Amino acid sequence: MILLAATPDPSTSPVPIVDTTPLSERCATDEFCTWIFQNTNNQWLANGGYLFIVKPLRILAIILVAALIRWALTRGVSRLTSTTSRAAMPALLKPLRERADREADSTEAQFIPERRRQRAEAIGSVLRSFITAVVFTMAALLVMGELGFNLAPLLASAGIVGVALGFGAQSLVKDLIAGLFMLLEDQYGVGDSVDLGDAVGVVETVGLRVTTVRDMRGVLWYIRNGEIVRVGNKSQGWAMVVIDIPIGFVNSEEAGAVLRSAALALAEEPEHATEFLEPPDVVGVEQLTVDGAVIRTIAKTTADGQPVIQRELRRRLTEALETSGISERIAVSRMLPRSAVPSAYSSADAPGAPGGAS
Repeated sequence: MILLAATPDPSTSPVPIVDTTPLSERCATDEFCTWIFQNTNNQWLANGGYLFIVKPLRILAIILVAALIRWALTRGVSRLTSTTSRAAMPALLKPLRERADREADSTEAQFIPERRRQRAEAIGSVLRSFITAVVFTMAALLVMGELGFNLAPLLASAGIVGVALGFGAQSLVKDLIAGLFMLLEDQYGVGDSVDLGDAVGVVETVGLRVTTVRDMRGVLWYIRNGEIVRVGNKSQGWAMVVIDIPIGFVNSEEAGAVLRSAALALAEEPEHATEFLEPPDVVGVEQLTVDGAVIRTIAKTTADGQPVIQRELRRRLTEALETSGISERIAVSRMLPRSAVPSAYSSADAPGAPGGAS
């Protein structure tokens, strides 16, 4: 009986990671190597020229071209993110919607270009890092191909690893994408007073993955960008000061005139004039309670000046009511007892008086 040895199926044989093609066969496909062999009729010299001249030159050319492409792309990004003047907008951010109020005065608007510049530089840094990683990764693969590595199994393995990392790091990818869009949309920056839901305070650091916020008690919160559902920024554009003052049953027109004069006097002071974007106004009676009327005063201010103006305006309005004597009348109206029965029925002998024993 003759036993026939089974020959392995070429389609199922493992693909070698390193190219095992003889050097002479690889040399035969190169024009420079073929030229040397035709002129010298020396295979060893042709192989040596291919190995020590052609291969290093190709690798050097790949590295130089990759460096040139990276330089050109990063230079383009730098030109997009740079400004020719302090008030100009970087070209990268021109399609985006303006966040600042166009009616804000120059005192408030002078901080906008600096904030815009910082945001453009952060976006440019991310783009430059991405360009560097992509260009040099492709260059490394081409160099490995020149060194004889079979790229097909390497790319297949990289694809499998990428899919596994994609499933295992979904939250990381979500955080990075959310952080990138946060920078593009300028939702908040370092030094802004924000409300992120569970964390309310001042932003200390902004990253592509994590944002840190320091609250009023000094606690530092680390918040993943992908988990931020809503953002309330108290430092962008302008702010509104709203103050409600109860005046009891005092004449609302008289009290409103006193409050309006005090608010306008504060807005005309040189040290606070730049913090008001519009003259303050007393809008009138906001609501009625059992203790009387409540008058509302509003003022449009800069975002940074809102806390100072709010405290100072409260103090000035309180002092104005006290100086005019309205405060004493408010206190008297609250202390005077008021009968539960209208004055028309205050006498028990009056006809039609409700209640009473028969």
